[in-house]
Amino acid sequence: MTPAERCITYLESFATGNPDAVVANVTDDFVNEHTSALGSGCEGKDEYARRVPGFLASMPGLRYEIEDVVAEGDRVMAAYTLHTHVNDRDIAVRGVMRFLVRDGLVAHRTDYWDSMVFKQQAGLA
Repeated sequence: MTPAERCITYLESFATGNPDAVVANVTDDFVNEHTSALGSGCEGKDEYARRVPGFLASMPGLRYEIEDVVAEGDRVMAAYTLHTHVNDRDIAVRGVMRFLVRDGLVAHRTDYWDSMVFKQQAGLA
């Protein structure tokens, strides 16, 4: 599997709603970094595995619609639209994730998205 394919598989795994399917794509020393004020990063596969079930539960029907993928070696960037349903409202927020893939798994993910867009669409702002 190429680094780009691994990142696509990772993003697609969120739509399964299965935390194990998501976590299976990351390294033991995975770094989950967020630039958004609403995002909460963590380090390590075990901590990520602890957090993913709550994240999926808070974002019913979560799926990433992949708009574009650019890869150079082990570095991948994916533009996406996040879709979910929160507070009886459909949510669609565009963003970009930057990945570093090592030994066939995602080692580092940096997520860029506008939390104000999410809050407005969810009726929280």
